[in-house]
Amino acid sequence: MTGGETSDYNAVPELLAMPVGKPSSFLADKGYDGDSLREELLFHGIRPVIPPKANRKDPPSCDFKAYKDRNRIERMFNLLKQSRRIATRYDKTAKSYLAFPSIAAARIWLPLFRNPGVVINSEC
Repeated sequence: MTGGETSDYNAVPELLAMPVGKPSSFLADKGYDGDSLREELLFHGIRPVIPPKANRKDPPSCDFKAYKDRNRIERMFNLLKQSRRIATRYDKTAKSYLAFPSIAAARIWLPLFRNPGVVINSEC
């Protein structure tokens, strides 16, 4: 967990060190475009899917077809942030703050298990 105004870019090494299955790709926006991050991802066997910044002299290639899947991630964050408590970080401690996204995610996902044909809208 990072601070509210801190870039998530700083948390990438901790994310890569997590004891979970290794992803095949790392989808991120232009804010994550940097040679050191790309090298770190490739070192771990993870394909970076990051569009290059406009000011790069020799821009690396990007799989824009795979990058379109990032939209799904952004929509999920949007659904989670519909809970004002998450978006505004009302909780004083990290422990209580980190518990609430799990509750919000369960609130979003549970209807899908009951009715598989249900489409989630922004009013969840």
